[in-house]
Amino acid sequence: MNSPHQPVVALTLGDPAGIGPELIAKLLAQPETTTQANVVLIGDPWLWQRGQQVAGVQVACDAVDGFAAVRSRADTSRPAFIAVDTVQPEQVTLAKAEAPGGASVLKVLNRCMDAALAGEIDAICFAPLNKHAMKQGGLQHEDELHHFAQYLGVKGYFCEFNTLGSLWTSRVSSHIPLKDAASWLSRDRIMAAARLIHQSLKAAGVAAPRVAVAGFNPHNGDGGTCGREEIDIIAPAVEALNAEGLPIAGPFPADTIFLKARDGQYDAIVTMYHDQGQIAIKLLGFSQGVTVQGGLPIPITTPAHGTAYDIAGQGRANVNATANAFAIAVRMGASALAARH
Repeated sequence: MNSPHQPVVALTLGDPAGIGPELIAKLLAQPETTTQANVVLIGDPWLWQRGQQVAGVQVACDAVDGFAAVRSRADTSRPAFIAVDTVQPEQVTLAKAEAPGGASVLKVLNRCMDAALAGEIDAICFAPLNKHAMKQGGLQHEDELHHFAQYLGVKGYFCEFNTLGSLWTSRVSSHIPLKDAASWLSRDRIMAAARLIHQSLKAAGVAAPRVAVAGFNPHNGDGGTCGREEIDIIAPAVEALNAEGLPIAGPFPADTIFLKARDGQYDAIVTMYHDQGQIAIKLLGFSQGVTVQGGLPIPITTPAHGTAYDIAGQGRANVNATANAFAIAVRMGASALAARH
C-alpha cells in the first residue's frame, strides 16, 4: 500500500543494446523491490518486454500516463510503468554502441530529470549506459554527470562516488587525461570533495562518516622528494577541513589506504583522480559496485559495471550491483523526501 513516507524512485532500462533491460527485469522480479519504494519504470514497451524475455521473468506493472500520477497511487505493490517511444527495434543492434540507442537513453533520463525538477520523484536509478553511444546520440558533455548537472542547474561542486558495500570513494578529478590530473588538484576542490562525500554518507544513513584522503604521488611524496602536492595542497586542505569540525584524516599513501578501508577503518576515501579509486573498488568487488552521482539536487545511482555488451541478450547478467544501486537510491531518496517535509 502507499505510504507518504515512501520515496518515489524512477528506474530506466539503460542502453537498449546492453544488459540494462534484463537487469531491471531481474530487479523488479524480486518481491522485496517494491516494498522498499514507490517504484516507477519508464521505457519503450518493446524493450521492456524483451528485457523480461531475456531474464526469463514476467513482471506485472500498473500503466500510468506520467510521473505526476505516481506519488498518489493507492497501491504500490507493483511498479508503475510509463510507456515512451524513443527507439524502434530495427534501430538497435544488440551489443553495439549506436546513435539511436544513445539518443533513447538521453530522452528517458531527461524525462526523469524533468520529473525531479517538478518534485514528482525522489531518486533515479538508471541501468547501464554507453557514453560513446550517447555522444553519437547527442550528448554534449564529457559524461552523463556533467549533463545531469547542467540540466538540473547545479552551480556548486559535484562528482561521482563509487561505492562497494559500506565503502565509498569520491574523486577530485574524473574523466580527464591522466597527464592533466595534477593541474586539477586544489585545496578548494579537495575540500569540496570531502565535504560532499561526508554529507552524502549521512544522507545514505551513516551517522558519523569516517573519511580519509589519499595522497597523489608515490609514497605520499616521500617528504617532498617525490612531489610536493601532499605538502602544498592536500595536507593544508585536510587541516582546513578539521578546523571546520569535519573528522577528515590524511593524506595517506594511495597504495595502502584501501587496505585500511577494506579492514573497516574508514567509510570513504577521497581520491585524487579516476583510476586511483576505481581500480581498487573494482578489484575488491566488480559485480557489486555502485556509482552515485554526487552533488545533484536529487539522488541518482547506477551499477558501476557498464553495459557488458559481451553478454548482452544472454540472460547471464548479475543483478547484484543493480540491486545495490537501487537500495542506495531508496535510502537517499527517503532522506531527501524527509528533508522536504
